[in-house]
Amino acid sequence: MNTIEKNVTSKDGTTIAFEQSGTGSAIVLVGAALTDRADTTKLARLLAQKFTVINYDRRGRGQSSDTQPYAAEREVEDLGALIEAAGGSAYLFGSSSGAVLALEAAGKLGNKVTGLFMYEPPFIIDDSHPPVPADLAEQIGRLVPAGRRSDAVKLFFTKGMGIPAVFVTLMRLLMPGWSKMAGVAHTIPYDLAVLAGTQTGQSLPAGRWASAQAPALVMVGGKSETFFHTGAKALAGLLPNAQYRSLAGGNHGSVVMAPKAIAAAVSEFFKTQTFERQVA
Repeated sequence: MNTIEKNVTSKDGTTIAFEQSGTGSAIVLVGAALTDRADTTKLARLLAQKFTVINYDRRGRGQSSDTQPYAAEREVEDLGALIEAAGGSAYLFGSSSGAVLALEAAGKLGNKVTGLFMYEPPFIIDDSHPPVPADLAEQIGRLVPAGRRSDAVKLFFTKGMGIPAVFVTLMRLLMPGWSKMAGVAHTIPYDLAVLAGTQTGQSLPAGRWASAQAPALVMVGGKSETFFHTGAKALAGLLPNAQYRSLAGGNHGSVVMAPKAIAAAVSEFFKTQTFERQVA
């Protein structure tokens, strides 16, 4: 299947690079922290059998540029530009912090977002997971300019994701992708900005996404930690048109490592929305 490399200019002049493949209704893939479009290539190929897939590098990653100063609103504008390039409306798929970015976009871009699929938004709303330190972005922001990018990634995994330090050390030694993650460590504060207010162990802000009217599915892997499920269920209860679902056998790495079941769920959900709009 042919993949075409393109780019679009966002409102603030940032160049957003993306790959387009497939035919049919458009779907934009919004990546997680420390990833670029290469990490969602397998998912894009699966979805391109039924959709026009826009697989892009978030600003500051891959082939996209990184106009300063950063604000989460600029990433919503990036998605708006991509949706315009796709014909003016699109479905959004996001994973982890990318799911929250997709949700923010659905709330701000109105009917340009025709459906929303969120895989494991990392909300911390109770004591099932330690809250993220309030100054984590500042800590990481000091490490990166000092040339300590690997330490920044390690800090994010231990303090942000709650992974025990011994496992992070093994990841650092054994993972072939560690250097790539270190290369985009400067974008970790971007994801923390997107997640602001959702990592404290307190209830989700009730009215924050009230304007996100698009049909939405919040999915969590059956093998994932309890806090993912708790947060997803709470979000589904807050949104005006959303449902929660567990994916048997799935985990937080499934989007990259085992995307077949996720692609099937995405296709089923969005094809259902297409049919319902046609009938209406």
